[in-house]
Amino acid sequence: MSAALAAAAPEALAADAVGAARLALTGVCGLGWVVAYAAMVRVGVRDRIHGIPVVALTLNISWEFQYSVFGSSGASVAGVAGVEETQILATVFWFVVDCGLLYTVLRFGPAQFAHVPRPVFHAGFVVTLCLSYAAIAVLSRQFDDGDVVLTSFGINTAMAGMFLAMLASRGSSRGQSLVVAVAKLVGTAAACASWAVDTSAYPGPWMPFCAVACLVLDTGYLVALALVKRAERRAAARPALTLPGPAEPGAPERRYAPGERPPPDERPAPEAHA
Repeated sequence: MSAALAAAAPEALAADAVGAARLALTGVCGLGWVVAYAAMVRVGVRDRIHGIPVVALTLNISWEFQYSVFGSSGASVAGVAGVEETQILATVFWFVVDCGLLYTVLRFGPAQFAHVPRPVFHAGFVVTLCLSYAAIAVLSRQFDDGDVVLTSFGINTAMAGMFLAMLASRGSSRGQSLVVAVAKLVGTAAACASWAVDTSAYPGPWMPFCAVACLVLDTGYLVALALVKRAERRAAARPALTLPGPAEPGAPERRYAPGERPPPDERPAPEAHA
């Protein structure tokens, strides 16, 4: 009997270490994404533009609501402990902060779709939110036995790509910040590491694929955003270009930013050659 206890002791210690590691990583993941979401709200209000892709927000809110209410594998909030309890607590915080993101999308989003009337934009957002909620519920039941953990990694992968697309479509860093990029990369890396510590709960190729894809896309977004911000700083540091041209007496001399071309009537005439 003593031999059996001695053999079981290392296994128990290993299990405790895995549990402690997963708990710590889950906490880092939760904190990282809280910081990311809060920074998105702050930058969005400052720049008067939403700091998260619209579809990414609808997917996030839908998933967070389902996980907070129903938990993983159909467990209720009261019946979950340990890592699951920590994850649900973090998800509740995410949902609360995402309400601030919801405000920025509804308040500033219509300006990004100038050809769409504001009521139509709001109606379209409600439809997209309903479809996102239904999609998560259906996918989790079809491929995940009602568990929403696998769907969360799929959403994270899609969202990582959406941030890159948002940066490319805007052509500037407006509504975005390096704090967001770093915080969500840290949060994603912690979530991936938490799964990697013990892969027995979710075996198969889906989780490794999502983990690698998320890290690659989030790193790419961080690098791309840093390059865009550096280019913007350099452009702002260059002196404005002053060109001669016809002007009314007493009118201030017009100055042009780097890369901006003056209208034809203000361009200097070519010099005549003998």
